[in-house]
Amino acid sequence: MSDETPPAPDRSGPEPVPIRFFGTTWLHHDGGYGLRRAGTAVGSLALAAAGAVVLRFAFQGLQIAEVGSFLNALIVACFAVCSAVAFRRTWERLTRPADAAGDRPVDRSAQSMQLIGFIGSLLAYFCRTLVEAPGEGLRRAEYEAERERYERRRKARTGNPAAKKTKKKRG
Repeated sequence: MSDETPPAPDRSGPEPVPIRFFGTTWLHHDGGYGLRRAGTAVGSLALAAAGAVVLRFAFQGLQIAEVGSFLNALIVACFAVCSAVAFRRTWERLTRPADAAGDRPVDRSAQSMQLIGFIGSLLAYFCRTLVEAPGEGLRRAEYEAERERYERRRKARTGNPAAKKTKKKRG
């Protein structure tokens, strides 16, 4: 064994923002990135299936209670619409950048729809995981823009400005 240690990675500049379940492995696709993607895909699909089973039991309870066909249809339509809205909002959150004003505004009125349509959110997460880590494209674009700004600022600095000599004016 040699006494030499490998050089430390360059830590200057911006750091990548971690993604839930992936940390910063999305940057170089290392540290079990493929296994994490497979695990999150299987996990989100399994949770969506479990949620569908629970909803099926709830619907069977309504049928046993004989609440009527109108209410049954209304509940099915409610869950279908809420799941579609939750899918769309989750997909947009994972694929589109935040507004120009900064962070996305918190829409409290849509939170209940997303809670009811949790299966749609889980399916959107599953579908996005098949392509990349959810939110990876956005985080990569942000990181590369930060890195580019950092490099430009770093190249613009040519030394210590306080050490520059000032020219004397002759009158």
